[in-house]
Amino acid sequence: MEGVIALMRSVPVSTKPGVVLPRISARRSSPYISTNFSKRDVCLIRAQQLDSREASATVPPPPPPVSDSQDNALKLKEWEVGRLKEEVAATQGITIRRRPPTGPPMHYVGPFEFRIQSEGNTPRNILEEIVWHKDVELAQWKEKKPLVSLKKALGAAPPTRDFIGALRAAQQRTGLPGLIAEVKKASPSRGVLREDFDPVEIAKAYEKGGAACLSVLTDEKFFQGSYENLAAIRNAGIKCPLLCKEFIVEAWQLFYARTKGADAVLLIAAVLTDLDIKYMIKICKILGLAALVEVHNEREMDRVLGIDGIKLLGINNRNLETFTVDISNTRNLLDARRTEIIREKGIIVVGESGLFTPADIAYVQEAGVEAVLVGESLVKQPDPALGIANLFGKDISV
Repeated sequence: MEGVIALMRSVPVSTKPGVVLPRISARRSSPYISTNFSKRDVCLIRAQQLDSREASATVPPPPPPVSDSQDNALKLKEWEVGRLKEEVAATQGITIRRRPPTGPPMHYVGPFEFRIQSEGNTPRNILEEIVWHKDVELAQWKEKKPLVSLKKALGAAPPTRDFIGALRAAQQRTGLPGLIAEVKKASPSRGVLREDFDPVEIAKAYEKGGAACLSVLTDEKFFQGSYENLAAIRNAGIKCPLLCKEFIVEAWQLFYARTKGADAVLLIAAVLTDLDIKYMIKICKILGLAALVEVHNEREMDRVLGIDGIKLLGINNRNLETFTVDISNTRNLLDARRTEIIREKGIIVVGESGLFTPADIAYVQEAGVEAVLVGESLVKQPDPALGIANLFGKDISV
């Protein structure tokens, strides 16, 4: 049954001339239904259509205050733009909704503003829940750290390292896929993986064991990670290039990752449209970041192979909607036609999830994988460096 959330209209209500009552609001407890709209986030598609020169320019100041009627129009336009983006995503096979489909925000009865709450405002799966939470989280972060301040902070950021070059060098040295070892405390499907979690010590053990690169989880709510972990590993003198493992939905996150010492970022095709991916790859080039574009089904694979500029393609054997794992997914996606496209474009394929034994590594390598991203089977080991040797069936340390 549909419920109704009533909110006081933002216009102050007065019962007597010259007397203005304080604003009162009633909010649903769910974090996914935002009752406050940011004027700076209205034209989402316009921001993604910026070319690389516009993206590197100074962000303009916020617009001047608007009247109540203008504010209402902006909110309605924001909803319309969001709906348009959802329609575009649907044509590309994307089922993950970026925000709850709350409908147009304005329904008035007297001095009250109503918003309709329905079953459609419940996340369909864990990935959608993560993305909805990320949208709320980002609104809070951007208030504290506007993009203009991040751009100023770039001058103090350490230089990026060659993430792709490190993977190629490791493969040439060992004859095995280059290893991206993941610093990961927990996951939604497995819970806490390591109680005595020290991100810097784990990173050092990975580097000692022969990892070419490291992946650092930065999502806090669902994976108990943080950008502080990323920065701490970078500042500890770890030489391995670092991948910021985050659920990226806005370019702001790319800048933030760069200021925290990232050398590469993850872009998930199950969440991002082709336009999103193209735009973010442009920003990554400006920032010197490598982009690992991740797919987990045939539709996503073909979409990504049709986008120019991709150099790292991750095949996730975990279905991000159900979290089930099947490593045969890698072989199924790497058929002869797609393998030829990958070869022509010089793309490195990264196998992800479900890799626990030397046999697993051999299986995805035979399918055409040149690098692997492994977290759970390593971070749970008392000695992660020894865990790497056990995973590959031999010592791959330098």
